[in-house]
Amino acid sequence: MNDLEKYREQLGLCDDKIIDALAERNSVIEKIMSYKEEYGMPILQPQQEEKQKTRLLAKLKDNKYKDEILDVFFSILKNSKRIQARKLFDYNIVLIGFMGAGKSTISDYLSAMFAMKIVEMDQVIAEREQMSIPDIFSTYGEEYFRDLETGLLMEMQSHKNTIISCGGGAALRERNVVEMKKNGRVVLLTASPKTVYDRVKDSDDRPVLRGRKSIKGISELMEQRREKYEAAADIIINTDNKTVLKVCEELVQRLMEMDEKNV
Repeated sequence: MNDLEKYREQLGLCDDKIIDALAERNSVIEKIMSYKEEYGMPILQPQQEEKQKTRLLAKLKDNKYKDEILDVFFSILKNSKRIQARKLFDYNIVLIGFMGAGKSTISDYLSAMFAMKIVEMDQVIAEREQMSIPDIFSTYGEEYFRDLETGLLMEMQSHKNTIISCGGGAALRERNVVEMKKNGRVVLLTASPKTVYDRVKDSDDRPVLRGRKSIKGISELMEQRREKYEAAADIIINTDNKTVLKVCEELVQRLMEMDEKNV
């Protein structure tokens, strides 16, 4: 056996060790998830993730392969998050609520913590139509836009472990709610009119707020929509005066409790 063959054999042995170690690591991830569930511990623990990264950076401080190892290890961490998401949610999470209630912020955080894909419905529709949402409304009308929402919600039913962030008016159409329910769990995020106003006052891409971008106007519109929002929701979470982590912890806990009841 020449040196090249020996090196290739060594490489194969390394690959076998990596595969075995990854399988063991993924198994430990599932054990940790089960332990947290059994003892009612928070599923989301960003501080622990930061500790992992700090430890890894310290260990690789003088390693000449630092960048390459970090690249691989961060992929491993991302896959670990996917394993957690599959264990927790074998369905899509559909976020609904009034504009400014926090749907985009919460979906971004959940995606970061569980490596879940995000579908921002308004963004996807605008990209596909190559028009802004206000332009779609003014050119084709609201009914046309709602049809696009319905089609996208139907399309998403072939996916899993996806966060679907809906536009503020999506849940007002009964057909849309039917398609949301087929996707998975529908989570209504709420906030006070004052909170919503503070979040949207500088935005010009909210066609339904034309002529009523005030706390009073927002309050009236929210009340008009409240009954349909609540009827569509599986769970309701208020986002006022809560950190993103707190809202997400509550969301995950409530979904887990709901799933336990349905077993």
